[in-house]
Amino acid sequence: MLNKNHSLLILLTLIMFSCGQNGKNGETAETIEEQETEAKLEYTVETIVSDINIPWGMAFLPDGSMLITEKAGTLYHFKDGDKTEVSHDLTVHNYGQGGFMDIELHPDYAENGWIYFSYASNEGEGEGGHTAIARAKLEGGALTNTEVLYKATPNTTRGQHFGSRIDFDNDGYLYFSIGERGERDVNPQDITRDGGKIYRLYDDGRVPDDNPFVETENAKTAIYSYGHRNPQGMLKHYETGAIWVHEHGPQGGDEINIIKKGANYGWPVISYGVNYDGTSFTDITEKEGMEQPIHYWVPSIAPSGMTFVTSDVYPQWKGDLLVGSLKFGYLERLIMDGNNVVERDKLVEGEGRVRNVRQGPDGYIYVGVEGTGIVKIVPES
Repeated sequence: MLNKNHSLLILLTLIMFSCGQNGKNGETAETIEEQETEAKLEYTVETIVSDINIPWGMAFLPDGSMLITEKAGTLYHFKDGDKTEVSHDLTVHNYGQGGFMDIELHPDYAENGWIYFSYASNEGEGEGGHTAIARAKLEGGALTNTEVLYKATPNTTRGQHFGSRIDFDNDGYLYFSIGERGERDVNPQDITRDGGKIYRLYDDGRVPDDNPFVETENAKTAIYSYGHRNPQGMLKHYETGAIWVHEHGPQGGDEINIIKKGANYGWPVISYGVNYDGTSFTDITEKEGMEQPIHYWVPSIAPSGMTFVTSDVYPQWKGDLLVGSLKFGYLERLIMDGNNVVERDKLVEGEGRVRNVRQGPDGYIYVGVEGTGIVKIVPES
């Protein structure tokens, strides 16, 4: 049996332990503060590619060089410190928010050489333009073998919400986003119309037989999910293989969503945002049969581009999600716990409107900044 002295000692120990539990896992607040100080990553920002007004998309070739799309219609190849223009025959319609947008290599690029592009095109029915997806091969200083895989219709003279990002899943399917082109009350909830959708194709442009609306009368059969506003971020999760997108809300209500086959993401029936003049267009944020975002921003940050940090170059950021902010001109670091955002941090402030962010094959983070070009985040040793 314990005597009184032993009992008193145990009681005092428990009290001391309890008082020290100001942090998770039994760590004291002082210990956590020291760990946070040690974990803070100091870095510098270096301009790698200069004089690109709106660097919309970037992709890294196997030799480590970089292809960069500029909204006005130019494709650049940056290699060994030199930036050269790549000639192409894509009909880029540089109008409003549309122009030359994303670029992505085929997962088997080393074997087949295919490069995929999203851009605004004025080809097809109606005046104005709409988002198109094409692929081509790089030979010398030119794109060759150009094939248009998808062209949204009809064209419209509205200048907003073209989307558009591209990625591939683990099975080699091609995904891309197209914004609802400012037709809020018409396009996103109607699967017979283009716009406000995520699409899925085979890499050669064919529609998969198991797409969700293949058997639906008059549906656009390339649609994979709908009820989106203007998705300008897309990537495959580095562990699960799921396709993640983020999209612009109106005033408030930017969202991150994990794409599910045939799912309705609610725009504009549900939203965490309001009209730009502050008035309401919906009074609900949830509805049965409509997906909830895994994260939303109020106020809006106007997200563009995103990447997961998987590199050992940034051990303090590993597993986090980086998202560009057009509105506030910084790179947002979302600290993740599975699919949940647990904390937010601002990076690369004051450089300009962040259009895109990618992790390069060298493990470094590259950021497309409007009015500058491509910058690199370099940790301080």
